[in-house]
Amino acid sequence: MPNIGWPELIVILVIALLIFGPQRLAGIGSAMGKAIREFRGAVRDAENEIDKSTTPDKRP
Repeated sequence: MPNIGWPELIVILVIALLIFGPQRLAGIGSAMGKAIREFRGAVRDAENEIDKSTTPDKRP
């Protein structure tokens, strides 16, 4: 996978700004952030469920 540095990110941001405009780009960024947070929460929940199912009970 190629390395993406600051110059490439700036070019991508400028192109996205030209295509979508500043208002819509802000909304897209907000939606992406929300989606990433929800995805991380789902992954964390799945990991907790896996840990619960693989950890033996400590009942006497």
